[in-house]
Amino acid sequence: MSTEPVNQQQNEQQTSNAELINQQLAQLIALETIIDSEKEILQRHVPENLTEITETKNQQLLAIEILDKKLSQSRLFKQEKTNGLYSEELSEIETILIRCKEKNQINGQLIEHSQLAVERMKTSLLQENNKSSMTYDNKGKTHGGLSSLDIKA
Repeated sequence: MSTEPVNQQQNEQQTSNAELINQQLAQLIALETIIDSEKEILQRHVPENLTEITETKNQQLLAIEILDKKLSQSRLFKQEKTNGLYSEELSEIETILIRCKEKNQINGQLIEHSQLAVERMKTSLLQENNKSSMTYDNKGKTHGGLSSLDIKA
Protein backbone atom coordinates (compact mmCIF):
# COMPACT_ATOMS: atom_id res chain seq x y z
CA MET A 1 0.00 0.00 0.00
CA SER A 2 1.45 3.34 -1.09
CA THR A 3 1.42 6.47 1.07
CA GLU A 4 1.89 8.66 -1.98
CA PRO A 5 -1.77 9.81 -2.26
CA VAL A 6 -1.83 10.64 1.47
CA ASN A 7 1.38 12.67 1.21
CA GLN A 8 0.07 14.45 -1.90
CA GLN A 9 -3.17 15.32 -0.10
CA GLN A 10 -1.20 16.67 2.90
CA ASN A 11 1.01 18.74 0.59
CA GLU A 12 -2.07 20.15 -1.17
CA GLN A 13 -3.73 20.97 2.15
CA GLN A 14 -0.49 22.53 3.42
CA THR A 15 -0.34 24.70 0.30
CA SER A 16 -3.99 25.52 0.82
CA ASN A 17 -3.32 26.53 4.44
CA ALA A 18 -0.40 28.67 3.31
CA GLU A 19 -2.65 30.33 0.75
CA LEU A 20 -5.32 30.91 3.40
CA ILE A 21 -2.74 32.50 5.73
CA ASN A 22 -1.58 34.77 2.91
CA GLN A 23 -5.19 35.63 2.12
CA GLN A 24 -5.84 36.48 5.78
CA LEU A 25 -2.76 38.67 5.81
CA ALA A 26 -3.97 40.48 2.69
CA GLN A 27 -7.43 40.92 4.20
CA LEU A 28 -6.00 42.51 7.35
CA ILE A 29 -3.80 44.83 5.30
CA ALA A 30 -6.91 45.86 3.35
CA LEU A 31 -8.81 46.38 6.64
CA GLU A 32 -6.04 48.63 7.93
CA THR A 33 -6.28 50.70 4.75
CA ILE A 34 -10.05 50.95 5.18
CA ILE A 35 -9.66 52.07 8.79
CA ASP A 36 -7.13 54.72 7.68
CA SER A 37 -9.62 55.96 5.06
CA GLU A 38 -12.35 56.02 7.69
CA LYS A 39 -10.16 58.23 9.88
CA GLU A 40 -9.60 60.68 7.01
CA ILE A 41 -13.35 60.84 6.39
CA LEU A 42 -14.00 61.46 10.08
CA GLN A 43 -11.35 64.17 10.26
CA ARG A 44 -12.67 65.91 7.14
CA HIS A 45 -16.27 65.67 8.42
CA VAL A 46 -17.67 64.08 5.25
CA PRO A 47 -20.69 62.13 6.55
CA GLU A 48 -21.91 61.06 3.10
CA ASN A 49 -18.71 59.03 2.61
CA LEU A 50 -18.93 57.53 6.08
CA THR A 51 -21.83 55.21 5.19
CA GLU A 52 -19.96 53.74 2.24
CA ILE A 53 -16.70 53.20 4.14
CA THR A 54 -18.60 51.63 7.04
CA GLU A 55 -20.26 49.16 4.68
CA THR A 56 -16.89 48.30 3.10
CA LYS A 57 -15.37 47.85 6.55
CA ASN A 58 -18.21 45.55 7.66
CA GLN A 59 -17.84 43.42 4.52
CA GLN A 60 -14.09 43.13 5.10
CA LEU A 61 -14.61 42.16 8.74
CA LEU A 62 -17.10 39.49 7.70
CA ALA A 63 -14.65 38.07 5.13
CA ILE A 64 -11.91 37.99 7.79
CA GLU A 65 -14.23 36.22 10.24
CA ILE A 66 -15.23 33.58 7.65
CA LEU A 67 -11.61 32.83 6.77
CA ASP A 68 -10.61 32.76 10.44
CA LYS A 69 -13.32 30.17 11.17
CA LYS A 70 -12.14 28.09 8.22
CA LEU A 71 -8.57 28.10 9.53
CA SER A 72 -9.60 27.42 13.13
CA GLN A 73 -11.57 24.34 12.05
CA SER A 74 -8.63 22.80 10.18
CA ARG A 75 -6.92 20.11 12.24
CA LEU A 76 -3.94 20.16 9.92
CA PHE A 77 -3.55 23.91 10.37
CA LYS A 78 -3.66 23.55 14.17
CA GLN A 79 -1.01 20.84 13.97
CA GLU A 80 1.18 22.90 11.64
CA LYS A 81 0.80 25.93 13.89
CA THR A 82 1.82 23.85 16.93
CA ASN A 83 4.86 22.67 14.98
CA GLY A 84 5.91 26.28 14.38
CA LEU A 85 4.88 26.46 10.76
CA TYR A 86 3.62 29.90 9.69
CA SER A 87 5.00 31.51 12.86
CA GLU A 88 6.40 34.47 10.92
CA GLU A 89 3.16 35.02 9.01
CA LEU A 90 1.03 34.63 12.13
CA SER A 91 3.22 37.10 13.98
CA GLU A 92 2.76 39.61 11.17
CA ILE A 93 -1.00 38.98 11.21
CA GLU A 94 -1.10 39.60 14.95
CA THR A 95 0.88 42.84 14.58
CA ILE A 96 -1.47 44.15 11.90
CA LEU A 97 -4.50 43.09 13.93
CA ILE A 98 -3.21 45.03 16.95
CA ARG A 99 -2.64 48.11 14.77
CA CYS A 100 -6.16 47.79 13.35
CA LYS A 101 -7.65 47.60 16.85
CA GLU A 102 -5.69 50.67 17.99
CA LYS A 103 -6.66 52.67 14.90
CA ASN A 104 -10.27 51.60 15.27
CA GLN A 105 -10.28 52.84 18.88
CA ILE A 106 -8.92 56.20 17.70
CA ASN A 107 -11.70 56.38 15.10
CA GLY A 108 -14.22 55.60 17.84
CA GLN A 109 -12.85 58.50 19.88
CA LEU A 110 -13.12 60.79 16.84
CA ILE A 111 -16.76 59.78 16.46
CA GLU A 112 -17.44 60.45 20.15
CA HIS A 113 -15.80 63.88 19.95
CA SER A 114 -17.78 64.70 16.81
CA GLN A 115 -21.01 63.67 18.49
CA LEU A 116 -20.20 65.82 21.51
CA ALA A 117 -19.35 68.78 19.28
CA VAL A 118 -22.62 68.39 17.37
CA GLU A 119 -24.55 68.16 20.63
CA ARG A 120 -22.85 71.31 21.98
CA MET A 121 -23.56 73.14 18.72
CA LYS A 122 -27.19 72.03 18.79
CA THR A 123 -27.58 73.15 22.40
CA SER A 124 -25.93 76.47 21.66
CA LEU A 125 -28.15 77.10 18.64
CA LEU A 126 -31.26 76.09 20.54
CA GLN A 127 -30.36 78.40 23.42
CA GLU A 128 -29.73 81.34 21.13
CA ASN A 129 -32.82 80.92 18.99
CA ASN A 130 -35.29 79.70 21.55
CA LYS A 131 -34.28 81.21 24.87
CA SER A 132 -37.86 81.56 25.97
CA SER A 133 -38.98 78.09 24.96
CA MET A 134 -35.95 76.08 26.12
CA THR A 135 -36.83 72.92 28.06
CA TYR A 136 -35.15 69.68 29.02
CA ASP A 137 -36.15 66.21 27.92
CA ASN A 138 -36.35 63.12 30.16
CA LYS A 139 -32.62 62.49 29.63
CA GLY A 140 -31.63 65.98 30.76
CA LYS A 141 -30.79 67.22 27.28
CA THR A 142 -31.93 70.63 26.17
CA HIS A 143 -34.90 70.72 23.92
CA GLY A 144 -36.36 73.74 22.18
CA GLY A 145 -39.69 74.36 20.60
CA LEU A 146 -43.27 75.06 21.37
CA SER A 147 -44.83 71.82 22.52
CA SER A 148 -48.27 73.43 22.76
CA LEU A 149 -48.17 74.01 18.99
CA ASP A 150 -46.33 70.73 18.34
CA ILE A 151 -43.35 72.67 16.93
CA LYS A 152 -39.89 71.46 17.79
CA ALA A 153 -36.51 72.92 17.03
